[in-house]
Amino acid sequence: MTVKWGLIGASTIARQFVINAIRTQAGGEIAAVMSSSPERATSYARENGIPLAVSTLDDLLGSDVDAVYISTTNELHLEQALAAIKAGKHVLCEKPLALTGADARKMVAAAKAAGIVLGTNHHLRNAGSHRAMRDSIAAGRIGKPIAARVFHSVYLPENLQGWRITRPEAGGGVVLDITVHDADTLRFVFGDDPLEVSAFTQSAGMAAGGLEDGAMCIWRFRSGVIAQSHEGFTTKFAGTGFEVHGSEGSLIAKDVMTQKPIGSVLLRTAQGEEELSFDVRSLRQFHAALRGEGQPSATGEDGVWSLTSAEAALQSAKSGKSVAIDPKLGGAG
Repeated sequence: MTVKWGLIGASTIARQFVINAIRTQAGGEIAAVMSSSPERATSYARENGIPLAVSTLDDLLGSDVDAVYISTTNELHLEQALAAIKAGKHVLCEKPLALTGADARKMVAAAKAAGIVLGTNHHLRNAGSHRAMRDSIAAGRIGKPIAARVFHSVYLPENLQGWRITRPEAGGGVVLDITVHDADTLRFVFGDDPLEVSAFTQSAGMAAGGLEDGAMCIWRFRSGVIAQSHEGFTTKFAGTGFEVHGSEGSLIAKDVMTQKPIGSVLLRTAQGEEELSFDVRSLRQFHAALRGEGQPSATGEDGVWSLTSAEAALQSAKSGKSVAIDPKLGGAG
């Protein structure tokens, strides 16, 4: 089965990770790229071996692509995804799906009504490290899960700073950029939903326009698990990591909150320490879903959960109070 992809946005993330991930799938082709700048579209297509370069959404959706990958700035996701769904194209959208949970739910509803596969690019779900942690917890290897810590504070490279730290209207800020990933990864690894969050945010010198460039959150899950997460754009020397502690053991993962398939996971119990082995997945599940086999690794509904969780974190930071998370409302309750 050949799947022709169109890229909505001539982005760095597509060039560094997604183009290759698509091409490694059997039948995966990049057929077109769209950028609002005709010059950028043309040069990007030439540099990445893409046959068609266009500068309007209509031109892309009017081509023979089967699916689109959306990696434009956050405020454009909703309109572009709805147009793609209306045109009968399957959609893989970068997180956050939209600027609000309510808008994300519109996207999910439209895809469901049209019979379209909608996925959220929560790439950390595809990391072998996180699947190994999820499997170990499900198998009872650490006993009853009690608590977790996520270390996901990095230094945002200069070439990626731009709108992420200067444009609130584009959905900038560390919460919509990184906290959404951490909320989703915690939810995935535990197979559990967050019910409540308390958060502090900061502006440590990189972000402007009232945006935050650092955040610390405390999450409470349905099962009673509590978790803390640290997200940042400003820490040049901090490594990433993910710890899960249970009644009978701990999982200690290092360098795993990254787009690169690296890192290690250590299982520590009364029997000693064991390093877990794992492999890497990319867009395999999305392509399988297009064939009618299962669903994307992160569905549209998963995207609603992570965005709603991030919204709640922003509300908590603003109000100074703990905020309940209710994805059914498309926003924090």
